[in-house]
Amino acid sequence: MPVPILLVTGFLGAGKTTVVNHLLAHSEGRRIAAIINDFGAINIDAELIAGASDGVVSLANGCICCSLEGDLLRTLSTLLRRDPKPEYIVIETSGVADPADIVRNLMDPVILREAPLETVLCVMDATAPLTALDEALHRSQLRVADIVALTKLDLADAGAGTRMREAIRAQRVPAVVVDAKHGELPSALLFPATVDRAPVSREPGPKRPAEERFETLSWTSDRPLSLPRLQQAIGRLAPKLARAKGLFETVEQPGRQMVFQFAAGRATLAPGDAALASGDAPAAGVPRARIVFVAELGVLSKAELDEIMEACVAGEGGS
Repeated sequence: MPVPILLVTGFLGAGKTTVVNHLLAHSEGRRIAAIINDFGAINIDAELIAGASDGVVSLANGCICCSLEGDLLRTLSTLLRRDPKPEYIVIETSGVADPADIVRNLMDPVILREAPLETVLCVMDATAPLTALDEALHRSQLRVADIVALTKLDLADAGAGTRMREAIRAQRVPAVVVDAKHGELPSALLFPATVDRAPVSREPGPKRPAEERFETLSWTSDRPLSLPRLQQAIGRLAPKLARAKGLFETVEQPGRQMVFQFAAGRATLAPGDAALASGDAPAAGVPRARIVFVAELGVLSKAELDEIMEACVAGEGGS
């Protein structure tokens, strides 16, 4: 029995992980395997985790997650050899990856026979400027999509959804455009009713030269952060950031890990799933604060980032 693949693409911060989170939390008895970029972004309640081995997190509802690292085809082959094997596979691409390259890989005859690419879902932030659709990467993401999901409509003005739909239609893409409030999408749109069908090949479009446009910068600290100073730091960094995410303790809430996200010019902070016991330090070798920043090449230096972020550390200089 072939295992259909759902490919989730979309720009940085569009809401891809929110969509995958919802699929895993509402699997309705399906055994879904999710190949994702970042385990830390997947919102899995601790009681759902049944075990972890060989880089795979197993969930009590029959779903599994593994990290999108290394060769994609090798990862797919490993998943297909599992017993029981998944009924569906979800692949979340990087926000700066051209999905045409992944579609091309999935047209491998062996993979196509065992795990056909069923649906390509492009997640679009309804609050993004319409000029973003003029970028080559956005056009490539839309061109391969079967479905375009509009997210963050609750954060946009009343006409944003209509304007974005018109802009997408102007790109002459054949995809169906749907609203995805809080990442929710009808499963019937994403998964076939039956899977015993012949796989269909598709044309991913012309291959573009790889464009190294973004870089990732990491910052860590063994001390908790001051929230007011962090707010000042993010205010300084925001004009240069495409995305950021991290975990850290704060002076204001000792013993509690906080989850930080920055996307589309908006920063959010929420309690993590687990609190450290009072006075406990994190596991050996794990910093109290660890944040990853994504910026365009050359826009933000590591020295500048370190200088700005060090002012957030409790007990360090700064107002």
